Amino acid sequence: MRHNRIVPAQKKLTETTAQLNERVCERARLARDARFDGRFFIGVTSTGIYCRPICPAPSPKAENVRYYASAAAAADAGFRPCLRCRPEASPGTPAWLGASSTVSRALKLIGESALDDAGVDHLADRLGIGSRHLRRLFLRFLGATPVAVAQTRRVHFAKKLIDETSLPMTRIAMAAGFGSIRRFNATFQNLYGRTPSELRGTRARATDQAGRFVFRLGYRPPYDWDSLIGFLTARAIPGAEMVTPAEYRRTISLDGRAGMIAVRQARGNYLELQVHYPDPAALFRIVERVRRIFDLGADPAAIARRLAQDPRLKPALRAHPGLRVPGCWDGFEMAVRAILGQQVSVKGASTMAGRVAAAFGLKTEDGIVFPNAARLADADLSTIGLTRQRARSICELASAVKSGEVKFEGVSDPEDFERRITGIAGIGAWTAQYIAMRLGEPDAFPATDLYLKRACAESETWRPWRAYAAMYIWKGSVNGEV
Repeated sequence: MRHNRIVPAQKKLTETTAQLNERVCERARLARDARFDGRFFIGVTSTGIYCRPICPAPSPKAENVRYYASAAAAADAGFRPCLRCRPEASPGTPAWLGASSTVSRALKLIGESALDDAGVDHLADRLGIGSRHLRRLFLRFLGATPVAVAQTRRVHFAKKLIDETSLPMTRIAMAAGFGSIRRFNATFQNLYGRTPSELRGTRARATDQAGRFVFRLGYRPPYDWDSLIGFLTARAIPGAEMVTPAEYRRTISLDGRAGMIAVRQARGNYLELQVHYPDPAALFRIVERVRRIFDLGADPAAIARRLAQDPRLKPALRAHPGLRVPGCWDGFEMAVRAILGQQVSVKGASTMAGRVAAAFGLKTEDGIVFPNAARLADADLSTIGLTRQRARSICELASAVKSGEVKFEGVSDPEDFERRITGIAGIGAWTAQYIAMRLGEPDAFPATDLYLKRACAESETWRPWRAYAAMYIWKGSVNGEV
């Protein structure tokens, strides 16, 4: 087996990961530091295996170690995944890669299956660059091409299904996006040296009832669960979301089918996700959306380093280490909720959102599925007490989403998104930026917000983490810290 030596781009993985270099990686590896989990991967030349920094196996000799910026880069170099630390269970590539917002947004699109039905050229077009430049950016920041990254993510998700569910292999192959069971088997034989069935035989697998699945989703510590769950509790939509200090539960809908998810903290640096959904083919998309809700791709150490440069944020950073930006399940639902929240209290907006759900949503055994754009485009919202202006804004938004003029999934150009959505009556820059924050854009910033304007008008120093700065300022404003 041939192994690549570290190249400079792998010694210095990214600018926003504290100038990671071989010496930093070595210290993190020897300490099994969970904060570095997913930020780099370790190839061991003596075994031909690649691992996470937290791998419990005895530490290999330094001369046998190679560092890689991504799992895909390690796989391309000829290493196979470790069966002990399970690279597929890592938090994944950090949400923001140095100065390359393009790579970050490309990863987001790949997570939304952008390469399943189209190639790299189409992905590059959506990002507004050439495909050759996109490949160069991926090689620079991740050490692997977009196709290799997408394939590795697909294999990792399939391995997760093998370990954590009792789905038959044919359903796993379909859920992970493999075109055929033959290709699925061949890929695993080539990568792991074993068939999928043999891999499942190496560990006790979970047993799931029909349509019910349980997953463990990793994150980089620290993780401020209490703040995030508190934020979601205050904004929960009655009937659609049920939130307690220990658990977030909500109804979901994909491809015209309804289901339910529930998330709670688990032992170690994990969240436990329970999914009740009839079609396993949607599991990858469901898991990716849940990762967005709970901001599991965040790199809290990198965020804190940048924001701590502003002394006004330091008290909030100390008080709430690992604060995340809460995401959302559905962009349209979030946009409606944001419109309802204009110039009213958080509680009042939640009450009105509950009325929308109860009047126009789909009732299921798990609760109410929030109505989609097609359902609200022609709805008479005045019947539930909405003002004429808010009803008009929501109906215009629903019509724009229904026609495809406004899209929430696959957003690759935040400026274009803001331009399109602010063309709708009643939606201004604050609402557009807030929606972008909840969709996972780490540098979104509702600059006209009262607290944000009062805290600091010079937000450029917080880039590319302005969404996190906003969360800290809002949190500090409530607690009297900022």
